[in-house]
Amino acid sequence: MSIKDISGFQNTLGNADAKGWSRSVDNNFGGNFNIEGAPSVGEAGGAKSFGEFLSESIGKVNSMQNEANVAMEQLASGESQNLHETLLAVEKADIAFRTMNQVRTKVIDAYREIMKMQI
Repeated sequence: MSIKDISGFQNTLGNADAKGWSRSVDNNFGGNFNIEGAPSVGEAGGAKSFGEFLSESIGKVNSMQNEANVAMEQLASGESQNLHETLLAVEKADIAFRTMNQVRTKVIDAYREIMKMQI
């Protein structure tokens, strides 16, 4: 399945149900991924599960993609003459998407390694 534009990406994210998936993973592995004594990810004082962190990160990448899309539309329509800010927004979104894709690949690799383990 290919994603043609941002709305297709948003539909794909909406259909993915990352929060539901992460809750099921948290439940299957005994609750929260945070280990006692280890620093938690996120704000101080509020521990987040891995699924919440992942879902929040995907949302941030999506908002960067939306901002880049709006900047390109404004540049193309003539509303904005600032090419530099448009290119910066596009590059930030590209770097965030590539990083998210690398994290996804690492998570899938880790899952495959865990599934290979014999109990």
